[in-house]
Order: sequence, then structure tokens, then C-alpha cells
Amino acid sequence: MRLGTDNLHHRRKAKAAKDLERNEARKQPYEKILIVCEGKKTEPHYFKEVVDYYELNTANVCISGECGSAPRSVVEYGTALFAAEKKAFPKNPYDRVYFVFDRDQHETYDEAMSKIKTMTPKNTFFAINSVPSFEFWLLLHFECTTKPFKSIGKTSSGNAVLKALKGYMPEYEKGSENTFMILFSRLATAKKNANLVNAHAHATANKTDNPTTQVHVLIEFMQNMKK
Repeated sequence: MRLGTDNLHHRRKAKAAKDLERNEARKQPYEKILIVCEGKKTEPHYFKEVVDYYELNTANVCISGECGSAPRSVVEYGTALFAAEKKAFPKNPYDRVYFVFDRDQHETYDEAMSKIKTMTPKNTFFAINSVPSFEFWLLLHFECTTKPFKSIGKTSSGNAVLKALKGYMPEYEKGSENTFMILFSRLATAKKNANLVNAHAHATANKTDNPTTQVHVLIEFMQNMKK
């Protein structure tokens, strides 16, 4: 019985070693990153399109949207995935983890932002936050606006952004596919506008972050991963 148990242990160990070898073989010689999104469809669809367009290896870029919408949940889930990957592949952990979430009306937004700033190792965990919502990044493909989006009655600030976006993209809905490619010709404009809006927010006397986005930071990193 002991012999059989030992053989089973060795077979499992050998299989784990082969799995690790296959993982190393699939991974290309550039950084390995994890992108954890608050949405199950909108953001994962978008970033998967980025991976496809720039022909990034899926062994180098893992995208997850299975953590719920609360910023706290995004951070907790991403942290757990990072730890699990490091334990399973100690020589090939994630080099970077990006947490993608919105401000909108989330109660744990400030908590999540503060948590990310203190996480270690340094220069590993990054907040890709949008205020009020991810759709503000999409809106920047069409216009550069620093006007705050506010909740009015039953309309949340996120829905206010969505309404503005639909003025340019009537067909857009949460969870839409092909958004990256539909807007690709305007990507350079969106990146420029994001930098301008963020700089304005930093320079204003009241230092408001409404509206701002960091999505362009992740896009630029992905554009240059293979260089």
C-alpha cells in the first residue's frame, strides 16, 4: 500500500513538473501580467481584444472578471490569484497585477485605492481606476471633457457617462463586444485626452478626480510588452 502511495506521489509530482514546463514553453520572453476586472463582460471583452490585436501570448496575459463589482472584491480576488500563481509557479509568477474598477457609487472604492498603494512587492500592483466609470475612457475617444459627472435623481454618475457615450455610439451597451476595434482609429486621441484630463484634475484647486481614467496606462503597457 505504501509503495502504491509513493508511486502516486511521484506521478503527481512528475505531472506538476511537466505542467510547469508546458507553461514555461507557452510563455513568451516578456512580462507576465494579470488583469482583474470588476465586470464579467465589458472590461474582459475589451482587454481580450487588445491581447488579440497586439498578438500577445495568452500565457503572458491572464484576464479575469469573476470577482464581483465591488473594488474591494477586485483587489482581494486579484491578490489571491497572485499568491496562488506564485505558489504554483515560484519561478514564473505574475510580474504585474492590474486592478480594473470604477468609482461610480461603490462604497469600497477609497478602501481599495488605499490598499493598492501599500501592497508589496512595490511596482507590482496597479490601480486602473476610472471615475465615474470605464465608459468615460470610451467617451474620451470622441471628446475631451473635464466636466464632472454627477448623480441626479435615479441616474448615477456612471449612467450619466453612458448617456454621453451613446450620443456618439447609440449601439453601445454594457457587455458589448468589438468595442476596442470599433474605436481603434481614435485610440491615439483617447490616450491624449486621458492625459489632458488627468493633468487638469491634478492641477485644479480642489483636486477632484471626477472625471479621470487610468485605462490608457494599461493600454500603453500592453502596446509595448513585446518591445
